[in-house]
Amino acid sequence: MNIEFLGTGGAMSIPRPLCTCKVCIEAREKGVPYSRTGPSIFLHGPDLLIDTPEDSYVQINRSTIREINGVLYSHWHPDHVMGRRVVESISADWRNHPPENDPVDVFLPEQVHNDFDRFLGSGDHFNFFKEQGYATVHKLSDDENIQMSDTTIYPFRLAESYVYGFLIENDGRNVLIIMDELNNWQPPEFMKNIDVAILPAGIFDVHPLTGEILVSPDHPVLKEEATFKETVEVIEKLGAKEVYLTHIEEVNGLSHDTLKVVEEKYAEKGIRFTFAYDTQIISI
Repeated sequence: MNIEFLGTGGAMSIPRPLCTCKVCIEAREKGVPYSRTGPSIFLHGPDLLIDTPEDSYVQINRSTIREINGVLYSHWHPDHVMGRRVVESISADWRNHPPENDPVDVFLPEQVHNDFDRFLGSGDHFNFFKEQGYATVHKLSDDENIQMSDTTIYPFRLAESYVYGFLIENDGRNVLIIMDELNNWQPPEFMKNIDVAILPAGIFDVHPLTGEILVSPDHPVLKEEATFKETVEVIEKLGAKEVYLTHIEEVNGLSHDTLKVVEEKYAEKGIRFTFAYDTQIISI
């Protein structure tokens, strides 16, 4: 199984529209890996798309994806769902009459399904997809997994209980994918020493190299989001063989080159991880 990082940005992608900071200017000039689109991952093998940010059209068109057998959502936040119309684009038949649509399986963990009916019109939109024959929507109970060919996906709630992480088993290998909201989460024993962990990087409240304060200590975001330091603590507790960090926010003001230096700094202390970049493909 291969995993393709379609987008490694966060709520604010890089470059941020109209922003003239040095990170955004560099991203416009150089593109990938300095630029980052919204958070999304694709699992080759089961051919499963996880989350659909606004950039989904661009991400899929530039990717190596040839077929999508399912779409899975981690939570309702706009940076993870607002590109959902891509479901229609990949399944609707606009040429034949009557149409010969090829509906996509959409998997919604229990709380995600409930929240789609409350926020951003996602529930109404997917009801429309069902009526038009564009999607088959599966509401998953909290004890239910997804079986796709030789891959099993186990959704589980995080400490922020409206958000789900995914434990994936394929050919004797285990992958942990948490798209966002690592705040207050502690890995259970059975998830430790897994093969690959993909985690959100967290908020850089202080500069990881200089110690400069980047976010005011009393900022309310620090009560809702894990910091990079807290993410590192999770990495140490997990003990995964490989760790990739994503959901990297523009507001952090850290370039791709700076993040590579951060990797080296922590590797010297025996803490190894890689900041993922858009279009990156890893083999499991």
